[in-house]
Amino acid sequence: MLRRLVSSNTVEFKKPPVPEAPEPSESVEPSMPAVAGKRAATDAPAARESGSGLLSATGTAGDEAPNGDLTNGGGTTDYSGVPNRRAIAENTYVTFTSDKHTELKMLIHQQLLDTMNLSVLDKMSEDQIRSEVGDLVRELLVENNVPLTLQEQQTLIADILDEVLGLGPIEPLLKDPTISDILVNCYDVVVVERFGRLEMTPVKFKDNRHLLRIIDKIVSTVGRRIDESSPMVDARLLDGSRVNAVIAPIAVDGPLLSIRRFATDPYTIERLIDIGTITPNIAELLEGIVRARQNILISGGTGSGKTTMLNAMAAFIDPKERIITIEDAAELQLQQPQVARMETRPANVEGKGEIAQRELVKNSLRMRPDRIIVGEVRGGEAFDMLQAMNTGHEGSMTTVHANTARDALARIENMIGMAQLDLPQKAMRSQIASAIHVVIQLARLSDGRRRLMSIQEVTGMEGDIITMQEIFRFDRRQTDADGTIHGAYVATGIRPKFIQDFDQRGIYISDDLFEPNQEL
Repeated sequence: MLRRLVSSNTVEFKKPPVPEAPEPSESVEPSMPAVAGKRAATDAPAARESGSGLLSATGTAGDEAPNGDLTNGGGTTDYSGVPNRRAIAENTYVTFTSDKHTELKMLIHQQLLDTMNLSVLDKMSEDQIRSEVGDLVRELLVENNVPLTLQEQQTLIADILDEVLGLGPIEPLLKDPTISDILVNCYDVVVVERFGRLEMTPVKFKDNRHLLRIIDKIVSTVGRRIDESSPMVDARLLDGSRVNAVIAPIAVDGPLLSIRRFATDPYTIERLIDIGTITPNIAELLEGIVRARQNILISGGTGSGKTTMLNAMAAFIDPKERIITIEDAAELQLQQPQVARMETRPANVEGKGEIAQRELVKNSLRMRPDRIIVGEVRGGEAFDMLQAMNTGHEGSMTTVHANTARDALARIENMIGMAQLDLPQKAMRSQIASAIHVVIQLARLSDGRRRLMSIQEVTGMEGDIITMQEIFRFDRRQTDADGTIHGAYVATGIRPKFIQDFDQRGIYISDDLFEPNQEL
């Protein structure tokens, strides 16, 4: 039976209402809740264009403008006049998703919302929801007199289930393991990164309002909000993928959404070897550095694989150790049994309640950590992180945005200044030199591949200058016609000082590894 009681833990359905066309003088204005997470069942479009293709049989009228709006306290964001980027993008690839299919999907989805008791969805299994929703969609198609083939029905049902259970049009992209980034430049322009290269896709949202609803669904899941008073937000998906969203008035042409995906199975050192990011010999050295409890700073540009490398190296930490992780948006996927994860919190609507990384680093010192891992240092927390490294928490790790290892230390110095501490320059540099032992530099090259470019040891101070010595570097040799970069990892011939710690802890590394100009 499709229509059942709510007490049976199934969706209670009622007869779908027949939409009435508005009077010619009326205007259909969609609205969007101002507070994230408080979506009404009518947040999907209720009115549709009449007299066009499949939808003419439904008897609906009054299509909303494709520029959608977001209201907040009476204010309205208007995206009218935005250039039709989709028309430009379609010159690059074939569009497989028709406008009629999108219109029909949104119409059936709206009717589905009107006929379901949404309060019991959480009590049902995914299989139950799929079965019940699939049956109801078929019934709605019959009532709306929409003739579809079996394949078209299955495609439509799958898309509607993505709307109900997932993130709408981008749900299939999230299921594609070859995609590392999903970038929504406008409601009708969706780009993905696959194997380090950007590609256009045929995916699109119905309009800006549809995209806003999906963004709202994402951020409300992790207890964050996005509206005109707070138009930028960092969040994460349930699988740990990093999300950044920007809406008006910051986003000029329409809402922007960026999703940095993370593999369901975290990258291991073995996998980094397979894809050419490092070599087995370098992996052996990295394992020794972690086991010898050296403090590590991982540096690199955006998308260079800093978090991936941090995850892979953290796998070498002894399972008996207690690890505290601190991040803006929880991304690390450590597999050890004793991992305590903490995440920053933005301010609430009144501008209160913010908890920054610096407060979490200070608090972590009271939690008896063996190691502290900060996802990325961006401000004054750098000073507290250095203090922790210098006071019995050896083996701690963090990442920083920088183009070279030397620049990374300079950025750390600047961040100490952001802590509003009146420290002399030499004192700051002395803290850095004594706290950080190894700097690992990563880069994403022009062929899209991510590589470890350099391993450098911080050796101390000479006057007011922090001294460093490079142990290994990636020597770029040639570039093919298709842009593929070839090179080799080369030893500089310097035997690092931390090898003494290796010897004391029973970690063996062959001295032959450091022979000058030896390719690894």
